[in-house]
Amino acid sequence: MDSRLTELVGLLPDHSVLTEPDMTAGYRQDWAKDPSAGTPLAVVRATCTEDVQATLRWASTHRVPVVPRGAGSGLSGGATAVDGGIVLTTERMRAITVDPVTHTAVVQPGLLNAEVKAAVAEHGLWYPPDPSSFEICSIGGNIATNAGGLCCVKYGVTTDYVLGMQVVLADGTAVRLGGPRLKDVAGLSLTKLFVGSEGTLGVVTEVTLRLIPAQSACATLVATFDSLADATGAVLGITQKMRPAMLEFMDHTSIGAVEDATRMGLDRSAQAMLIARSDAPGEHAGHEILEMGDICRSNNATEVFSTDDVDEGEAFCAARRMAFDAVGRLGSLLLEDVGAPLTQLPALVDGIAQIAERRDVTIAVVAHAGDGNTHPLIVFDPDDAELTERAHLAFGEVMDLAITLGGTITGEHGVGRLKKAWLPDYLGPDVLELNRRIKAALDPEGILNPGAVL
Repeated sequence: MDSRLTELVGLLPDHSVLTEPDMTAGYRQDWAKDPSAGTPLAVVRATCTEDVQATLRWASTHRVPVVPRGAGSGLSGGATAVDGGIVLTTERMRAITVDPVTHTAVVQPGLLNAEVKAAVAEHGLWYPPDPSSFEICSIGGNIATNAGGLCCVKYGVTTDYVLGMQVVLADGTAVRLGGPRLKDVAGLSLTKLFVGSEGTLGVVTEVTLRLIPAQSACATLVATFDSLADATGAVLGITQKMRPAMLEFMDHTSIGAVEDATRMGLDRSAQAMLIARSDAPGEHAGHEILEMGDICRSNNATEVFSTDDVDEGEAFCAARRMAFDAVGRLGSLLLEDVGAPLTQLPALVDGIAQIAERRDVTIAVVAHAGDGNTHPLIVFDPDDAELTERAHLAFGEVMDLAITLGGTITGEHGVGRLKKAWLPDYLGPDVLELNRRIKAALDPEGILNPGAVL
């Protein structure tokens, strides 16, 4: 064994360091399946802050790169291993303490989003951020990318629920930022700096989350349309009048893929479908659903269906959540999450359709339509070199389109390694340099997640 590894093994609890290739292979990639993934020197399975500190002190001393990893469900290559580096996984850090009086929870990063929801629900509380992968994605990963989800149109994203954290810096220093206080403006807002930093500035080992009272029962509306323009027009009409608890979009391709997987009777002929929910109290939910239905009809909806049955409504939400998996059955995917200001949503969705036609590739689009965050899913066959090239060209053109419309190259999946080529155009030279200066100040040796983001 490498003498450096022998030293690292001695610093950590037994069975914390994996070195056998057949055991480390599963930690090389996240869901993005980055083909450039390297072969790590070892995988460290941390169990506490002290394990993370020991690993980063060792890595700083030996100038070994460290790639932090949560559940591996990321979609941008943010947890791609590098040759000769360490993959530092927090999957074994799973403690949670709920305080129902202050409506907070102290959570370690390895706990899954769904597990946090379940734990706080026992106290009549709710943790709103809900990525489609909430059943398998970790809180640490959610913080790394500032994940959003289906409820973010009304309830916001991860950063809106992070009150504090403990984070270990590149040199092994552990600092506490923020805490269980709803109001705290002393010093710079460093807590927010680490949310969305994709493991490039430090490793989060504990987080204090803000909770809210449990969500009221939802009423659900489903509307189908013969054109993308009618569907996006309905989105704008709804968001001008109210803030629904959910407002999701599926295009023709994604509807068909989900229907193939579920056989739940979705309209395959529809060009688009909206799934909206209201959790307004009492009779107000029904009023909101009626108003949203009227707006959809005024935008030429072909069918409008509503229900206040919880299970029936949840079935449609589950259909939306499974879109990535369902479209993935059509072939390999290049996954995006470009966003645009709401007024530009019609232009973004239409522009993506034009790119698909021009490049002769299949692009399924699902979206958190209520906040303008789209997920174009580019389908290709990696054994077809010419199709693969067209797919990658389309991927870049979708990014360029979003930037041109005043949008973003990522709303919640992160830049990772797959999107960093477009970051300079999105940020501009001055802001890009500011990002680099912050990175250099916190990680002067550049050992934290090298090759990601910057």
